[in-house]
Amino acid sequence: MFIKYDWSLAELQELYALPLLELISKSNALHQEFHIPAEIQVCSLISIKTGGCPEDCKYCSQSSRYQTAVSAQPLMSYEVALSEAKMAIARGATRVCLGAAWREIRDNKQFEDVLAMIKGIADLGVEVCCTLGMLKEHQAKRLKDAGLYAYNHNLDSSEAFYKTIISTRTYQDRLNTLDIVEKSNLSVCCGGIIGMGEKINDRLELLHTLCTRNPHPESVPINRLSQIPGTPLEDQPKISVWDMLRVIAVARMVLPKSMIRLSCGRIEMSFEEQALCFLAGANSIFAGEKLLTVANTSVDTDDQMFQLLGLKKRPAFSKGSNHDSLSYREAIKTAESREFKAIGYKAKSN
Repeated sequence: MFIKYDWSLAELQELYALPLLELISKSNALHQEFHIPAEIQVCSLISIKTGGCPEDCKYCSQSSRYQTAVSAQPLMSYEVALSEAKMAIARGATRVCLGAAWREIRDNKQFEDVLAMIKGIADLGVEVCCTLGMLKEHQAKRLKDAGLYAYNHNLDSSEAFYKTIISTRTYQDRLNTLDIVEKSNLSVCCGGIIGMGEKINDRLELLHTLCTRNPHPESVPINRLSQIPGTPLEDQPKISVWDMLRVIAVARMVLPKSMIRLSCGRIEMSFEEQALCFLAGANSIFAGEKLLTVANTSVDTDDQMFQLLGLKKRPAFSKGSNHDSLSYREAIKTAESREFKAIGYKAKSN
């Protein structure tokens, strides 16, 4: 595999500053070499423990520090979690993510219950992901042994801007968690949120942190802020789809092998806007009526979009393009071509 890990922030800034159509043209060309363009993975996010989180993330409805419409709920039962997973799979999901509003995993009965959920869902033949907060090495090992495929732990934004939205957990805490996940041979799912009031450079610094990790995250969710009443960011202005497109396109350029997932905020996007995101390099969506506590596009609406755009649902555990094929060998030539070198892409052996 040939991937570049030594991007400079200046190179990302140069990419971001390209005329939008030129940027999308370049990101789409690279996307076609590393992925099957018509394939979009459908993911399902199930909130197995809602509300009551002790942290102070300013964007989150589940923080116990804010007066939102979300109240603390007990852990979902194994039977309900498995039923929801089966329903999501029947509707086309090939990746099921379980989310708990915890600061960190604790070695208690609830963790044992989550391990049972993971095993039960993994036995259904799909990728299982969890987002459960910080964790220790022995806990990561137990998750892996239970059948977990990936662990989500977002960085949210740049390190500098992060300090203005969260005070109860440091950026280094998050990086340490990612290191533990990697060490345990779990796939890393890590992305962020745009539209919290950050500058363009904050978005690029987030991507720079991700694209200089070796290996790159397998999965990069890009969230558009949902302005939730009762949170400190409830009056934050909405960002435009053009901002989303530039972030997605740059992410695809510097993270060519990663899954770029359209996450929160998709409900406000038209089919045309989502099609542009797929053209720029996004190749996954979260489906279902809710993303944790936030409203999401209906399954029927997504099915209509897939049919209209001629999209196919990406199978579980797919690695994208066949890297032994002529297409992949041509991708290496493309990555080393004068055009791609001119915008900072240089293939390196991995």
